[in-house]
Amino acid sequence: MNYTQKMLRDDALKGKNIVVTGGGSGLGKAMTKYFLELGAKVAITSRNLEKLENTARELETETGGTCLALQCDVRHYDQVENMLQQTVEAFGPVDILLNNAAGNFISPTERLSANAFDTIIDIVLKGSKNCTLAFGKHWIDKKEQNKTVLNIVTTYAWTGSAYVVPSATAKAGVLAMTRSLAVEWAKYGIRMNAIAPGPFPTKGAWDRLLPGDLKEKFDLAKKVPLKRVGEHQELANLAAYLVSDFSAYINGEVITIDGGEWLKGAGQFNLLEAIPEEMWDQLEAMIKSKKSN
Repeated sequence: MNYTQKMLRDDALKGKNIVVTGGGSGLGKAMTKYFLELGAKVAITSRNLEKLENTARELETETGGTCLALQCDVRHYDQVENMLQQTVEAFGPVDILLNNAAGNFISPTERLSANAFDTIIDIVLKGSKNCTLAFGKHWIDKKEQNKTVLNIVTTYAWTGSAYVVPSATAKAGVLAMTRSLAVEWAKYGIRMNAIAPGPFPTKGAWDRLLPGDLKEKFDLAKKVPLKRVGEHQELANLAAYLVSDFSAYINGEVITIDGGEWLKGAGQFNLLEAIPEEMWDQLEAMIKSKKSN
């Protein structure tokens, strides 16, 4: 037995209907796969429908489960409401919302435009708010019980971190919303919890954050007391537990899974202080080049 193996019994999520925002790739995909293996039906959402449909087909083939691809830009409340209605029509009542959709820029804050800052706030904070509000209102109106919202935040939601200020600002808001609604909505049978992952490299997100050879220059594993980054199954195990009925008495918690990183040195990206101005210029040019491709 080791930490890359599956934790829960095979029927742990049988009969559960789950929505995972940003479920088409990376950590969202890893968590979705495990939910399917545990017997849940899962709707995955993002703006890129083609990518979602490819992921849904792949995961259904691998797991034998049911995965529904739904295009939705979480920044727009009407799209979220439509996505919820489509899920209900396909699956029946939704039991679990996993707010995983996110975005990030790695940059000195003074180099960011107001629009760039707004983009991250809109995806992470406004998007999580839109989904939580739409699903919460629906559950309360229908008097449905035993519902769960799980939010993906980050350890710098409470410490802050240089060079990712829009993300830190947005994630701090999501964390505050999680804790606030855990108290307010418990009477409706809705639990609210969050996970704060440390470094869990995913090709898409980490290539955008640290393109080229920057990943080698800034090895985040060196900041982790356990001297490694996280494995996707480790996060999937924790997420599955928190959305399952086994965690029915956990409410309003944020669980850190980072190998002790934030305790060693608060702020995941503070080490970027060492980057000289000319390297920031190179990084900015590389990011712009990737966007244009």
